Amino acid sequence: MSGASLRQAWWHPHVNRVNAPPALRDWLTSGGSLTARLIAHSGAFRVQRLHQRRAPCLADEAGALKLPRAVQVLEREVLLRCDDTPVVFAHTVVPLSASASDWPLFGGLGERSLGSTLFYDPQVTRGELEFARIRAGHPLMARARAALGAAGDTVLYARRCLYRRHRGMLLVTEVFLPPVLALARRDANPAPTNNTK
Repeated sequence: MSGASLRQAWWHPHVNRVNAPPALRDWLTSGGSLTARLIAHSGAFRVQRLHQRRAPCLADEAGALKLPRAVQVLEREVLLRCDDTPVVFAHTVVPLSASASDWPLFGGLGERSLGSTLFYDPQVTRGELEFARIRAGHPLMARARAALGAAGDTVLYARRCLYRRHRGMLLVTEVFLPPVLALARRDANPAPTNNTK
């Protein structure tokens, strides 16, 4: 496999193409706000902002945003934590052509959830989900590993979605980390209740 292909992921419009484990497919394809779902599956949810800055657009994002390769974008990366365990690495890019009126809250999010603003703004249009396997050699794999401080798995599963508001575009990629499966199991197997009087 060439170095160029290692730096890109193949994005598919249907989750079947990535052969994700059944428990993970449910997380990948769930509609609505991922933030809201994670909150419902944890005692304490928080967003850990890693950075928000100008950066080169990744190769497999440029096509989705209809941008030239290596153009600069505004990039935000966070870890979504449930009960202090990282479960999702989220990577968001906004073209520099977007104005403050397109995404008025983006610059001041800090450690607030982006999803909580996207899903409750009636002016935001959501595109279709796309799915991919993120492998060793892809920049997002390297960044997720660096954020976790561990080498970890050789394949991670991700989804992305393009959002529009006014004339602005915003691409969100969510890389699901292995501990998210524990949340799915907890949801499927609730603790038994004690009916003793």
